[in-house]
Amino acid sequence: MSDLLITAGSFRFEARFETDGAPKTVAALRARLPFRSRIVHVRWSGEGVWVPLGETDFAVPYENHTSHPAPGQIILYPGGLSETEILLAYGGVSFSSKVGQLAGNHVITLTSGLENLPELGRLVLWEGAKDFEIALR
Repeated sequence: MSDLLITAGSFRFEARFETDGAPKTVAALRARLPFRSRIVHVRWSGEGVWVPLGETDFAVPYENHTSHPAPGQIILYPGGLSETEILLAYGGVSFSSKVGQLAGNHVITLTSGLENLPELGRLVLWEGAKDFEIALR
């Protein structure tokens, strides 16, 4: 089931919340929809794009956290050792920051358009920040 539309630059992806694995994180993110920001390329983690959120407090615990999201998975790192962030994997990711390895809650999975992820990553890497939105369908 696809209950979300993710827009990243000129790309659109259908997606679903991971409600069973991360119910508190889903509720916190759902309360902020539509969520609009910009994505930039990750610095340490590999093939991913992220939304830096500074000291934003989603007030969620670790739920189904991972350091290795698969392409098309979106994780929310609730902060602590590093700043709060949202990360979208477009290829191989080992989620890290300047303080070392991190783990974020797997909150959303893309259900369409996965073939466009490598091009999104390439564009963000070489052209810079792109608009990003998570909205209900």
